[in-house]
Amino acid sequence: MSKLNNIFFIPSWRRGLGILILIISNASRYIFSSLKNTRSDSHLIRYIAVFMFLFASINLSSQNTSYQIALLKYNGGGDWYANLETSLPNLISFCNTNLNTNINPEQAIVEIGSPEIFNYPFVHLTGHGNIILSEEETENLRAYLIGGGFLHISDNYGMDKFIRPQLKKVFPELELVELPYSHPIYHQKYNFSNGLPKIHEHDDKPTQGYGIIYEGRLVCFYDVECDLGDGWESSEVHNDSEENRKKALQMGANLIQYAFTQ
Repeated sequence: MSKLNNIFFIPSWRRGLGILILIISNASRYIFSSLKNTRSDSHLIRYIAVFMFLFASINLSSQNTSYQIALLKYNGGGDWYANLETSLPNLISFCNTNLNTNINPEQAIVEIGSPEIFNYPFVHLTGHGNIILSEEETENLRAYLIGGGFLHISDNYGMDKFIRPQLKKVFPELELVELPYSHPIYHQKYNFSNGLPKIHEHDDKPTQGYGIIYEGRLVCFYDVECDLGDGWESSEVHNDSEENRKKALQMGANLIQYAFTQ
C-alpha cells in the first residue's frame, strides 16, 4: 500500500454517513445560534467537526481504501462549473498514475452547505465571478476545514475580489497569506522552486499562491494569476501546450500529496 493510502485521514471518508452527519450538523447549528455572541463557538465547531471525521473511521480496516474528491458548487452567480468536464478527472487520473493514489476516477459535486462535504478529504473551487456564502455555508465550511478537510481555490480570472471577503467570513481571525517558495506545497514529488507555474496570462502579473493556516495546518490553498485548474483540462479545451499542462498537473499532484500527508 502506498504512503498516501496508508494515512489515517484518507480512507476514513464514508459516504454512508450522510444521515449521521446531517443530524450532527443540524444539532450543531442550533448550538451555534445560541452561542453566536460568545467566543466559545469556534472551539465547539472544532470538536464537532473532529468527531465527524473520527466517527467516519469506524471499521476502517475492513473498508475499501478508495476515496473521492469533489468540486464545490456555490451560490452568487459565479460559474462554479467552469472546468466541470475534464479538469478534476484529469488530475485524478494523473495522481493515480504518478502518485499511486487510489482516488475514485469520478469527481463528486457537492454544495458548500451540505453535510456531504465531510465525505471528501479534498475539495476544489473555481470560477470567474461572484460567490456568496450564507451563514450556514460559512459554518459548514469552517467545520470541514477545522476538522481535517482541505480546500483548493483556483481563480479562473475575475473571482479574486469576490472570494477574499467570503474567506474572511469563514476565518475572521486569520489572514490569507502569500506562501513563500520554500513552502513544502511547492516541494512534494515535483519541485517548483519558483512557485506556481504560469498557465494562462491575463494582466502581466506573476503567479501567487496564498494560504489560510489554522493552528499550524494549511487548510486552504488559493492560486491567483495562474489558472491551475484550467491547466488540468484536456488539451482541446484551451489549446494549452503539453508542457504547460504537465506543469499544471504536477503542481496539482503536489496539492493532493500535501493535503493528504500533512
